[in-house]
Amino acid sequence: MRALVVEDDRRIAADLQRALESAGFRVELVEDGETAWFRGGTENYDLIVLDLGLPRLDGLTVLKRWRAEGCESPVLVLTARGAWAERVEGIDAGADDYLPKPFRMEELIARARALVRRAGGRATAQQQVGRLTVDLNRMLAAVDGVPVALTPLEFRLLAYLALHRDRVVPPTELLEHLYGDDDAKEANAVEAVITRLRRKLGAGIVGTRRGFGYHLEDQA
Repeated sequence: MRALVVEDDRRIAADLQRALESAGFRVELVEDGETAWFRGGTENYDLIVLDLGLPRLDGLTVLKRWRAEGCESPVLVLTARGAWAERVEGIDAGADDYLPKPFRMEELIARARALVRRAGGRATAQQQVGRLTVDLNRMLAAVDGVPVALTPLEFRLLAYLALHRDRVVPPTELLEHLYGDDDAKEANAVEAVITRLRRKLGAGIVGTRRGFGYHLEDQA
């Protein structure tokens, strides 16, 4: 899952990056509103964490522009404690949730996971697809109740397929959501991860629609 963190306080940004990465997100950091507006409007993210007090362009303006331009990524707004008017205006502008500073990272992660699940039309953290179980909170996978040891990258790919199990996911979309800007992005990288997943999960779990992409097979 791919997350954009928009925060000009570098210490807070670094803390957010560590927490989200430990929860299975691939995190990109932005420090100012103008860059955030461009990135959020031209890239697809599973989650955006947006501070409202930003240089060059304030967070509320960024959010309004995103929504006016059709950006549908879930946005978790960070606000100063007690700034209730900001929170109301943020939600009216299109924020999906808000969190007042200071906050506990555990709460932020819980809210982030809930936003990602809701965006994918999933209400619970435990996703069941036939014989496959994917626990998004504990970052665990099992087939027929037997745990399967996965690397973080393998789990991110499997979790993305589970959240979007009602459709075929193109390799280009998986590349975009699995790898950061500094990583080499090649189509065969996704194919290599899919091959490892199939080896570990067994046959009949991860399917391919040739020329279109990958999907989870409902074996029930």
